[in-house]
Amino acid sequence: MVQEANLSIIPLAPLVGSALAFIIGRRAHHLAGWIASLASLIAFGWVIKSVLSIPADGVLEDNLFTWFSFKGAVTVDFLFRMDHLTAVMALVVTGVGSLIHLYSIAYMHEDESVHRFFSYLNLFMFAMLLLVLGGNLLVLFIGWEGVGLCSYLLIGFWHKNINYAAAGRKAFVVNRIGDAGFLAAVFFCVFLFGTVDFLELAAISFDAIQMAWIPVIAFCLFVGACGKSAQIPLFVWLPDAMAGPTPVSALIHAATMVTAGVYMMARCHFIFDAAPEVMLIVAAIALLTAFVAATTALTQNDIKKVLAYSTVSQLGFMFLAVAAGAYWVAIFHVVTHAFFKACLFLGAGSVIHGCHHEQDMREMGGLRKKMPLTFATYFISVLAIAGIYPLSGYFSKHAILEAVAHTGNVHLVPYAEWIGILATVTAFLTAFYMTRSLVMTFFGEYRGHAHPHESPLLMTGPLVVLAGAAAIFGFFGAPQLFHYLETVLPAHGNHFHAPTILDGVVHSWVGFFGVGLAFLFYSSMKQIPGQIYRAVLPLSVLFSGKYYFDEIYDAMIVRPLEGLARWLWRSFDQSLIDGMVNGTAAAVDATGEVVRASQSGQIRSYALIMFLATVVIMALYLVI
Repeated sequence: MVQEANLSIIPLAPLVGSALAFIIGRRAHHLAGWIASLASLIAFGWVIKSVLSIPADGVLEDNLFTWFSFKGAVTVDFLFRMDHLTAVMALVVTGVGSLIHLYSIAYMHEDESVHRFFSYLNLFMFAMLLLVLGGNLLVLFIGWEGVGLCSYLLIGFWHKNINYAAAGRKAFVVNRIGDAGFLAAVFFCVFLFGTVDFLELAAISFDAIQMAWIPVIAFCLFVGACGKSAQIPLFVWLPDAMAGPTPVSALIHAATMVTAGVYMMARCHFIFDAAPEVMLIVAAIALLTAFVAATTALTQNDIKKVLAYSTVSQLGFMFLAVAAGAYWVAIFHVVTHAFFKACLFLGAGSVIHGCHHEQDMREMGGLRKKMPLTFATYFISVLAIAGIYPLSGYFSKHAILEAVAHTGNVHLVPYAEWIGILATVTAFLTAFYMTRSLVMTFFGEYRGHAHPHESPLLMTGPLVVLAGAAAIFGFFGAPQLFHYLETVLPAHGNHFHAPTILDGVVHSWVGFFGVGLAFLFYSSMKQIPGQIYRAVLPLSVLFSGKYYFDEIYDAMIVRPLEGLARWLWRSFDQSLIDGMVNGTAAAVDATGEVVRASQSGQIRSYALIMFLATVVIMALYLVI
């Protein structure tokens, strides 16, 4: 059942807020953050109102206008639609986004371009809500490109630093590679099915010719997801994205934009369900991404870089759930990850703020005494991401491992055991490196030179809310989320079993092992990590060098393209084009000299020319 509703207010609120924050904020800087936060809260309130209005067996729809019609065969509406999947994502985007907006008021209050920051932040919210609410692939694609643009603007926000500007450009370019795959999939849908509407696509019974193209479409969509959600080989932009202000990392690179690829694949599950062979590729890429990012995070000393590689690794877990056909589990981990990772990023921002912009964990330590609220919330979120029962991360990670073990994908079944083992190892690494960041930052003696202090209430308040959600959502929300999504996201098995306390504690052994070992190594036995680093030096260098992906891309792609550009510039621009222009200019100049000689301004010269011309004309007349 389709029920009409005014959904356009949800994205419209942050769009208006973006304009007002910029215009008013230029003259009254202190108002920019409050205007943007109010706009985000209005969107959040309207999402709640809309969610409560969704029919039990239907969707809400807001068809604004017919966008275009191609030869009467393909009609695309500018359409917003909200079902249970949309509702969950919209609540995360606006709810977590509003907390980050409020946090940013205190974090960015000294920045001279605060009006520009909040304008970009609201503009991002607008684009992300277009992506989530889009009722067809093209409206989703507008939001998809919009969040890419806003990511570029926010990563390179401090653009006077050339490295930060380069990081923004890198994110933009890498995402465009993935977007080419997404756009190809849209074209295939238009020409093969004559529609890009999600409900119409889901209702199609594919014929033999269409079925032959389904794996191609699924793979193209996955390429797009790899770019937006930072999967190998298109993950290199996300660690560099830490150049932006920390609230940007919390909003874009933890809670919303980077999960867009997971959301898109869940939204298009009917395509991926019809291409099980592609899901094997998804599983391989996801597992490799999770492991590579986790091992890289082991050696990072910048607190934001640790969290960045952690995000890449957790995204790999989400894609692993998608590959197993457990779409609701992937969305479940999207939600839990939004809570604990946003809290971790904002906690890191609180530490950076309290330590006067220090980001190196080797220059921290002992901050639990100076920043007790920040420490408590960071600690809870570390336990959550480590998968300790009864915190939220335990439920979503355990559900992922269960989904892989019981997958119904025949292409995945032969490898399910090995995938489970490697995923468990990666989960252990997650608990280890996250606890390492906790101990290096908050335990021991302070090693820095600043005078650290607790952050203001406007920053610690959102931390408390997010940490609370990270703590209890899995225990209280998992069964409800499963039942809420089961009608729109079919998954193999379609089950959720709440564990007993004993089962939960026993199955948390991986997290307990990683947390305990990291505490031991970085508090009581500090010489051990250095000894291990030297014992496996080649691997240590590989991990600390981030697997040299950037260097490989630079050697194989960037430098050859730069060389080609220089050759084209010299050969065509300078030699051919400039040569033609300069030659034409020389010819005009020579002609001008001749003409100029005849334009002397002397009457006798003009009279002589007229006499000679008359003689020539008369002679020609007599001869002819």
